[in-house]
Amino acid sequence: MPPTVNMGIPGASRSALGTGLAHDAGKRVLLAEPRGYCAGVDRAVETVERALEKHGAPVYVRHEIVHNRYVVDTLAQAGAVFVEQTDEVPEGAIVVFSAHGVAPTVHEEAKARKLQTIDATCPLVTKVHNEAKRFARDDYDILLVGHEGHEEVVGTAGEAPDHVQVVDNPDAVDNVTVRDPDKVVWLSQTTLSVDETMETVRRLREKFPTLQDPPSDDICYATQNRQVAVKAMAPECQLVIVVGSRNSSNSVRLVEVALGAGASAAHLVDYADDIDPAWLADVTTVGVTSGASVPEILVRGVLDRLAEHGFGTVQPVTTANETLVFALPREIRPART
Repeated sequence: MPPTVNMGIPGASRSALGTGLAHDAGKRVLLAEPRGYCAGVDRAVETVERALEKHGAPVYVRHEIVHNRYVVDTLAQAGAVFVEQTDEVPEGAIVVFSAHGVAPTVHEEAKARKLQTIDATCPLVTKVHNEAKRFARDDYDILLVGHEGHEEVVGTAGEAPDHVQVVDNPDAVDNVTVRDPDKVVWLSQTTLSVDETMETVRRLREKFPTLQDPPSDDICYATQNRQVAVKAMAPECQLVIVVGSRNSSNSVRLVEVALGAGASAAHLVDYADDIDPAWLADVTTVGVTSGASVPEILVRGVLDRLAEHGFGTVQPVTTANETLVFALPREIRPART
């Protein structure tokens, strides 16, 4: 990996990046921090790894454990078998539920098939599930801001199917109807663009003035932190490269955020080989970040590829430090000695 110059700029801004070393370094990479694995993804991936160590292959996983091709392919090589539906898992086998969470009906299906379940749902997603159940008990209409069909949205909506409406984007607000405008709450998918979500909420509040907010922020801390870091560096970048898979909602959002924050161009890549050298023509500053389900080895590959094209200086842009760690599911925690 090319040498790193630590600029030491918490909450870096355009003016801070545009002085001194930044202009003297020639071709450079601005490297967003934080980036990559969040606590929920780290927990989910380690859950599958520990299950394979403890029980041996195969260990079944319902849906991709996280939305990243490299992670899924690597775990598959180690003996994980990814399935779309619970009935694809042999009776009595071990099945891991992905970080995105599942609806209660999936737990019931697993119980009926006598499956040994390990729930790797991100605790922040579980929080949104619990909010949905609570507001459904109080007979609220729940407006779930999120992408129709996304695994996380399907799981959350499944907690209260008679009370939840999915609102996919600001324009979808026009089609929302509720039973009682004074008993409406909004919740959200954890991996959305903060800006677009708040625009949807603004439109909802215009239509339903007494719209209630969730008890605490639903958009994941890691999603927000990665977007803030991209916003800090994007104005200085002719190009931003986001490492992540196309089915990763938070990775796709990072591309949108980079463009919205002033980057001249932004592209999503799974691997360094996906970089088109034509993107680098007449570019002096490239921003690099990665989605919350991306291991650091993929970012290092991108930095090495950029170094081959003359981008030999890497300058971190640090806007937050993440220390959160989630406990593993009890089924695969190490035994106490």
